Amino acid sequence: MSESGGEEHGRIVVGVDGSEGSKHALRWAVRQAGFTGATLEPVVGWEYPAFFGWAPVSPDAVDFAKIAEETLTQTLDSVLGPDRPAGVTPRVIAEHPATALVAASKGAELLVVGSRGYGAFADAMLGSVSTYCVHHAHCPVTVIRPAEHHHQG
Repeated sequence: MSESGGEEHGRIVVGVDGSEGSKHALRWAVRQAGFTGATLEPVVGWEYPAFFGWAPVSPDAVDFAKIAEETLTQTLDSVLGPDRPAGVTPRVIAEHPATALVAASKGAELLVVGSRGYGAFADAMLGSVSTYCVHHAHCPVTVIRPAEHHHQG
């Protein structure tokens, strides 16, 4: 409780990359924010891809920031619909997704990530971004596995 008598609510950061895993993580984070009264901060991180040798286009020919923003908006619209709940503050961060999420986790009560997304090792049980976040985040991390991994009793 704050001195004014109002209750202070936390912030939940959730990694979004447009994959089904990140949509599942976003759904879980929305429910958790509803339970706790926390604000929700969906984050997409992006960086210029590394090109070795000949590059198909110059980095200036593709607007990666715009692509990341569109991915975030489309994912939010797909999961939340056009009428987003109050307290949702999407962020696009120009950093590798793992470092962007760890930076965003400062001061958060929880970081939520999918177990794997669109990374190069999509078949791994725990993706490289989620692994990095588990080891380096500034708050507790919840890793959401894909729906097909949930067992029914």
